[in-house]
Amino acid sequence: MVQELTRPTSLRRGAAPDSAFAFLDGEFIPVRDARVSVLTHAFNYGTGVFEGIRAYWNAEDEQLYALHLKEHYLRLHRSCRIMRIGLPYTADDLVGITLELLRKCNYREDAYIRPIAYKSSPVIGVRLHDLEDAFTVFAVPFGTYIDIDRGISCSVSSWRRTDDNAIPARSKITGAYVNAALAKTEAQEAGFDEAIVLTQDGHVSEGSAENLFLVRDGTLITPPGTDNILEGITRACVLRIAADNGIPTAIRQVDRTELYVADEVFLCGTGAQISPVTSIDHRAIGNGERGPITMKVSEIYFDAVRGKAPQYRAWVMPVYKR
Repeated sequence: MVQELTRPTSLRRGAAPDSAFAFLDGEFIPVRDARVSVLTHAFNYGTGVFEGIRAYWNAEDEQLYALHLKEHYLRLHRSCRIMRIGLPYTADDLVGITLELLRKCNYREDAYIRPIAYKSSPVIGVRLHDLEDAFTVFAVPFGTYIDIDRGISCSVSSWRRTDDNAIPARSKITGAYVNAALAKTEAQEAGFDEAIVLTQDGHVSEGSAENLFLVRDGTLITPPGTDNILEGITRACVLRIAADNGIPTAIRQVDRTELYVADEVFLCGTGAQISPVTSIDHRAIGNGERGPITMKVSEIYFDAVRGKAPQYRAWVMPVYKR
């Protein structure tokens, strides 16, 4: 009998090492001690909102750079308004809490930060009103989880993106991500890397949890916020890089078949970063490799997030005091 080898839990991607801390109920505690009740409302009904934030290690600078902290926390506040969650911290407060958390964790590698604001009352009964609210944030080591060099294959999902009048995609609602999970599992079990979802009227929305760009005749195109996308922070970075480098852009509705005839396609997001798409529904995109605009945007972006691009230094915040 051949014994299956598994990696220790502490070494799995996204797992928290023993040195990790969390901020919960107003204090920093070891992440292994950070617990919530099974009766927690958000656990039972998905009544929470969250962010995903990256911090990048720069070995030359011996510095960890947190990416767009304040922008993420401003968006978290907007999500809280939609979900009627009271958050007792300003965006600046949350930036300070996160920097202190990362210093306590003392990571010397890329990290992923997960803040969650949620309905914390230990009660049964679906609603948003008359419930207690809570906030937590933790950080774990986290590298690349999509092959950004090889490129990825995608399929157009049979699952449609949730509508703004049902579960608003512009808010990162914990319960809403079952939509992403259904699409992602369908794609991967069919042999693809990622899913692309359409709106109810059949226009391209985004990936399972990433914004989407395509290139046609030299123009960089992305669906609008009104097509049930998350108003992505990385998406805004891509549009800024394009503007700074003279790349024409358009924000407009995208038909499904435009994906098949595009010169380039890529997905982007905090987790996915800049992920080139080389095939969709078994159709090669362009020549089946990363295209020149994708490569240019990607190179600038990865320099920026590690504090190597002076023009975009305001995007990152050093964690460790020197």
